Amino acid sequence: MRPVRVPAVASAVAALALVSGCGAAGGLESAGEAPSAVEPARLWPDLPPASAAPYDYGEGETARIPGITVPGGDVHRLDPVAVAQAGLKAKTDRDSGLDELPDVTVRQIRACRTAPDDCPVLAPYYFDLTGDGRDELVLGIRMPERQLALRAYRADGGDRGDRSDQGDRVGLTRIMSTSDAVISVELAGKDLILRAPSVISGYEYRTAWSWDDRQQAMLATRDEILRVPERRTGRTAPAPESSGSAALTPESSGSAADGR
Repeated sequence: MRPVRVPAVASAVAALALVSGCGAAGGLESAGEAPSAVEPARLWPDLPPASAAPYDYGEGETARIPGITVPGGDVHRLDPVAVAQAGLKAKTDRDSGLDELPDVTVRQIRACRTAPDDCPVLAPYYFDLTGDGRDELVLGIRMPERQLALRAYRADGGDRGDRSDQGDRVGLTRIMSTSDAVISVELAGKDLILRAPSVISGYEYRTAWSWDDRQQAMLATRDEILRVPERRTGRTAPAPESSGSAALTPESSGSAADGR
């Protein structure tokens, strides 16, 4: 692809340069020709483009959770452990297999009622991830080797604008499913941010998951590797603000299995 000049941008930059320069007599003088804006150059333009992904990474995969109804479409009224247990039987709209949990974790989830101390389901979080004014349910499930499975669920009666919700009860759909050895999970705006360690010393991976209205699912819209700033000792992190980026804080201080 050939570079494309943008006269309007170049003129604006040149005008700014004229204003910023001063002549010897107090007048304005040019600071020189402004650089032109160019588009990225395409390498190997004759290479045929791929038409299909070579692997299914499970992106955009959703699943209806069997046996779970949401009273009034309010996910706050759900039992997180019951949701995690029912999710073991869920069938995804595709079959990537990436939503599957290790056998030991599956056994622990099934035994959450009888062995709550070993229950891997963490305390739930509630955020409006889709921007429709209603909270979604976010669950974390501990797995071996300090890995975490992250799940997000949405009350779904077909058309969420219909408040009748089929007798005030609607179904539940899993709109996000991923797992990693995470450093932390954070909320930034309406995005869920997963921070994971890198094999490169001093760097970490950060993946942002965002709601995609067309796909009706959370997608990994940004995946990057970043250098980690050096930690300074003797400083306390400021308290998070509701409008900024914050590490997730559960609605209740107890675990998801407490009292269940």
